[in-house]
Parts: sequence; C-alpha cells; structure tokens
Amino acid sequence: MTSQVRLRLLPSARCLYDDPIHVKVAGLKSRQLVVLKAQSIDDKGVLFNSSAVYRADGNGEIDLERDPSLRGSYTGVEPMGLLWSLRADTMHTKFHKSHAEKPHFVKFSVLEEEGLGTALAEITNERQLLADGVSRLYVKTGNIRGVLFTPPGEGPFPAVLDLYTFGGGLSERRACLLANRGFVVLTVALYGHDDLPKKVQELHLDYFEEAIEFLRNAPKVCGNRVGVISLSKSGDLALSIATYLSHVAATVWINGCNANVALPLYYRKRQILAALMFDISRIVTTESGALNIKDGINNPMAEENKDTLIPIEQAMGRFLFVAAADDLNWDSCAFVNQMVKRLKLHGKDNFESIFYPASGHYLEPPYGPYCPSSFHGVVGKPTLWGGEPRSHAAAEIHLWRKIQEFFKMHLISDAAVTKAML
Repeated sequence: MTSQVRLRLLPSARCLYDDPIHVKVAGLKSRQLVVLKAQSIDDKGVLFNSSAVYRADGNGEIDLERDPSLRGSYTGVEPMGLLWSLRADTMHTKFHKSHAEKPHFVKFSVLEEEGLGTALAEITNERQLLADGVSRLYVKTGNIRGVLFTPPGEGPFPAVLDLYTFGGGLSERRACLLANRGFVVLTVALYGHDDLPKKVQELHLDYFEEAIEFLRNAPKVCGNRVGVISLSKSGDLALSIATYLSHVAATVWINGCNANVALPLYYRKRQILAALMFDISRIVTTESGALNIKDGINNPMAEENKDTLIPIEQAMGRFLFVAAADDLNWDSCAFVNQMVKRLKLHGKDNFESIFYPASGHYLEPPYGPYCPSSFHGVVGKPTLWGGEPRSHAAAEIHLWRKIQEFFKMHLISDAAVTKAML
C-alpha cells in the first residue's frame, strides 16, 4: 500500500450500525481516478462486495459527501452508497446480520483504477449493533423464546415488542438498534428456534399476550402500554395483537396485509380468524429464476375471504401504516388504502400512513445492503422483493427516524397519562 494515500472514516471508524459515516480520501494525485471498494462477511459467512470509481479533485482529495461516483455499484453523490450497494456474488442472497453481539465489519479500500488494482489504502469500519451499556438478556420463560434489550441508565423507558418477520429463528438486529435509541425491546421467535416447533400449522395470540405481559413487567419500563413493530407476514399479526389484546398503544405495520395470511389464528383455544391463502396460478417466474408473487395472494376484500379480515376498528391504540410502492411480495399500498377506508367508515382517525416510491418489501434499519431477491420461507423458492436501490436506501433512513418519533410520541405520552391517573 502507498503510505501517502490516507483513507478516513469520520467521525470514527467505529460507530453504530444505523449511524452514517463520512468517507474521505487524501494524498492522491491531482484528478487521479481510483476505485473505492467495500467488503463485508455476513453471519452466514457470505462475502458481499461493492465498488465505485471516483476522480480526485485538484488537491488529490475525494469526499463522498461531495463527489459523485462515475460508475460501479452506483453513480452520483451517495455518501453511504458503498454500504447499501453491497451485493453477494450469488444471486438471490440476503444479507444476514442478526446477532446483536457481533458487529458488522466493513473493509474499505482505495485501489488504483488502472492496471492490477493495487491497494493504496485500507481501513475497517466496525459498525456495532449493540451500543455500549445496552444489556442483552436471553428470555426462556413460560412459552416465550426471545431476547430482551434494555438501555443503560435508570429509565424508565418506553417498551416495544418486535416481531420482525414471520421467518423461523430469531433476528436481533432491529430490536437492539431500537434499544440503542432508548427503548426496552423484546424480540420473539415464532418457530424454528430453541425448543419451539420447527414448523407451525396455526398461530396463537396467547403467545403474544404472554410476551406483552412479560415486557410490561420488565425492569425500567415506563407506562402501562407497549408498542408493536412488524414487517411482512408479522404485519397482520401486529394488527391482530392491537385489535384483540390489551395494553397496545402504538403499532408499526410495514409492508404487511390487512387480513390474516397463510395460517389460521387462535386465541384462548378458539379460532378467531381464518387464513387468507394464495393462488399459485398467478405467480410469475422471471428470467432470473426468482418468482414475482405480488398477485399471488387472494383478494382479502372478496366476500369469500371476509372471515380473514382483521377488525382493526376495534383497536384502541395508534397505527403507523408503511407501504413500499414497488413491493413485489404483495400489494402493500392497496392494503393500506383498504385499512384507511375501513377505519374512516368506523369514524376512526387513529392512524397515519407513509408511502415510499420505488421502494421494495424489506424496509429495514438503514445502511444495510439492499436486497432485491432472496429465498422466501413460505413460498419455498427465491422471490423478488422489488424496489430501486437508491430510493429504497433513502426510504430506510427516513422511516427509521419516523418509527422512533412515532413510538416516543405515543408511548411516552401514554406513560405520562398513566402516571397522572395514579
């Protein structure tokens, strides 16, 4: 490596996963063309890469907040482009980073644009999922299998139940990142983890009722009510939790459905919702081999499916509906419009909606690799998720701030009301 070339990550090479960094290069020749490259290995050992060609200014410097990428994994001025454009060599591969105690390490390199691509400078960005002082407690009590994250300090803090997705196993990423921002968060596995069944034929709200009670009684929790955050299939679970269970003040629904999907839902040993199913004849196989399943789900508004619709007008808390306009898993925007119409017909105004143009299904915490397609646990094959990478990345940044604002507004204010009543 050439010692005179300096690659810096500001304010520090060590940061939180959802914090931006400022990438700067100095010591190059005037107007020199170089390749900036990023590499990272996920929890499954898969290598992800991104690269972009930049031209130094007259002083031999490059500033990713000022200078455009000329070609590569992205073009234009994209300060965090090297992170969200990380891709695996194998198609239909999703980036897996779910263990809170394992940082996301990204190696940044400056390479010569011509010749053999000799490395001129390198630096590693350590992106922590778990902030200093945040506690992680594995929960195995009663039927609950999950992880509880608690911020440092005396608190009390607002509490959130994180359902993440319907997939088997347990993902800690979003939950611990919320805890870093001042929430007590319990993320739970639904199946395929610890001693839970590897597969399920039905779901029971009793499990989530137990989880809510555990969370409400956890140390440092303020108020009497909790928030719920979801994504995809867990979106309809979140709606049912908010509708049928007590103590839910705020629910974030991201790219879900307004009906109970795939599995019948039970509560106290009685089925309360039938399952909305799919019609495989409407699923399209694309040239890449991935499926486009957007039109595969049956119409929840059809008369024959009315027993799958969730009566969200009965919910006492607030809703934040989030839909990606290019969601190829299903038509999230249509489901939001149907829910809004239903609530308004019942005289309810306890909701707000956000639509993100050119964004795909997996809206997650920001600065992670964009995923255009991957294996679908329910379908059993790779599927397209939709979205344009740049727009999707911008949506994740905006949504992450909005989620925190929404929960703080409705959970902390609820705590204040509860305290006043006491």
